[in-house]
Amino acid sequence: MRTKSFAFAVLLILAAGLTIAGAEEKYGVNVYDGAKYDADTTQFLATQMKVDGACYRTDATPAQVNEFYKKQPGTTEVHTSAKGGMFKTGGVNITVQSPWMNMKTGQHMTDTLISIVKAGQ
Repeated sequence: MRTKSFAFAVLLILAAGLTIAGAEEKYGVNVYDGAKYDADTTQFLATQMKVDGACYRTDATPAQVNEFYKKQPGTTEVHTSAKGGMFKTGGVNITVQSPWMNMKTGQHMTDTLISIVKAGQ
């Protein structure tokens, strides 16, 4: 039984790693270090806003995330502020925001949301 639990734990870790790697491969954008994939917000983008994108959350400040994206090769800064930023690279838009509202629950969130969305949709 212990072997099954260990194997299951390894599969979960691999799946989590593939989630982040998949976004990087699909969109050609590095996800901010330590940001966690947000399935609910990503699903909202797809179903309600009809865009192809992925959302990530981090406890880092918007300024820290903005600095990360400013340093990414081929990324253009559109706008940055204390509450977020917007960047473009290739056919992808990257937005950084804090605070933000969880559209499913209506709750105001105080962490930082990173949205990586294919442009032109």
